Amino acid sequence: MTDPTVRFVEEALRAGSSRQEVQRALEEAGWSREHVAKALGAYSDVDFPIPVPRPKSTVSARETFLYLVMFGMLYVSAYNLGQLLLQFINIAFPDPVLDQYAQPLARIRWSVSALLVAFPVFLLIAWWIAKGVARDPTHRASGPRRWLTHLTLAIAACVVATDLIYLLNSMLSGELTARFLLKVLVVAAIAGAIFGYYLWSARADERALAR
Repeated sequence: MTDPTVRFVEEALRAGSSRQEVQRALEEAGWSREHVAKALGAYSDVDFPIPVPRPKSTVSARETFLYLVMFGMLYVSAYNLGQLLLQFINIAFPDPVLDQYAQPLARIRWSVSALLVAFPVFLLIAWWIAKGVARDPTHRASGPRRWLTHLTLAIAACVVATDLIYLLNSMLSGELTARFLLKVLVVAAIAGAIFGYYLWSARADERALAR
């Protein structure tokens, strides 16, 4: 453990300081809350005279595979859910010029087929991973979990930002229609829900690791 904050946490806990005092001291010194939480997470919050190291999470090929498949199925599910809702909007608000070469029914069949496969797989793997995390909380610090969670946050944030750019461009061009507005709302709702959930999940992991 060569990280100076980890060494500081160990020495401070040995000296009798509380975890809250250690956290406050490190944050006042300029360390980020995430870094402080990681340093505190190196030691378990148990009643013992000296700091007790927390087991380290190890990265396995199996774990990486599970997270890659889970997030891959999430992306497939989100994309096809969006496509399905967009086709419903196309049917409800038809545009003869834009839809002359479109095949909404074929796209609906494809999106439904993809959702019927991808979403249950996503739920099954997410449930399996959640069971593993409940048995061993150190899995919250897993590299694949953290990297793919933050990659998903970045993708969702970019989608929402791009969606807003399209909305503002249409408003400034005077081309805002009910059909376009509904499509913007669908994309924003799906990307926003994913961003909100995984932001909450990342913060929950940080809080759990800091205990």
